Amino acid sequence: MATITFQGNPINTIGDLPAVGSQAPEFKLCNRKMQDVGLSEFAGKRKVLNIVPSLDTPTCATSTRKFNEKASHLDNTVVLVVSADLPFAQARFCEIEGIKNVTALSSFRSSFGTDYGVNLLDSILAGLTARAVLVIDENDQVIYSQLVSEIADEPDYASALAALSA
Repeated sequence: MATITFQGNPINTIGDLPAVGSQAPEFKLCNRKMQDVGLSEFAGKRKVLNIVPSLDTPTCATSTRKFNEKASHLDNTVVLVVSADLPFAQARFCEIEGIKNVTALSSFRSSFGTDYGVNLLDSILAGLTARAVLVIDENDQVIYSQLVSEIADEPDYASALAALSA
């Protein structure tokens, strides 16, 4: 279990993010067409998992826009934004925002939050995910992991992107 904050108040997660050097757990998330998508769908590619509570918040929207802009030009790399939002809401957000280089995936009917240690256990945000970024290499090994300590703060884009260049 990890403790982060929301507006300075402590919140507990269900576990811990996968550690650097570990194999990323397989997942099944739901895409915009209501189809299950797994980690294996992105085999052989580098993956940036931008995990957010909801795209319908300013910080989550900002991080999705920034990863859309900053990581989209990288070779052999996909950016996946994972939230509890329904696929319909994710599709609407991406269309309105012109997000073309990020794949939005919903955790609404999966164990992703538990498997990745990011489900929030308490506070008004219980049931959503913490803000986190994982970078996973072509062999599904975690090469960067950040659990953002204050959920209202943006992740460390520079460090995540630097992990892709290493």
